[in-house]
Amino acid sequence: MLLRVGCLTVTNTFAMLRLLPVSDRDKDAEILAPRHQITVLERQLGAQRVKFTSEDRAFLAALLMPVPRQASSRRPWPGR
Repeated sequence: MLLRVGCLTVTNTFAMLRLLPVSDRDKDAEILAPRHQITVLERQLGAQRVKFTSEDRAFLAALLMPVPRQASSRRPWPGR
């Protein structure tokens, strides 16, 4: 489990670095896509509930964390 959390940390760090030059609109779309997928999954399961592991919850929480304004204001190229 510790290895899995470590992998998630490294993955989320690289994902955050990838999002630095991306616009807010693109970031919002990337957040809404997993929410939509979860909603569709819940609809398909009917009365059953989606069961997340603690690692799944940590990953989803990391996706929903806002990027600090200082980091999002640094853009390597103009016009984006």
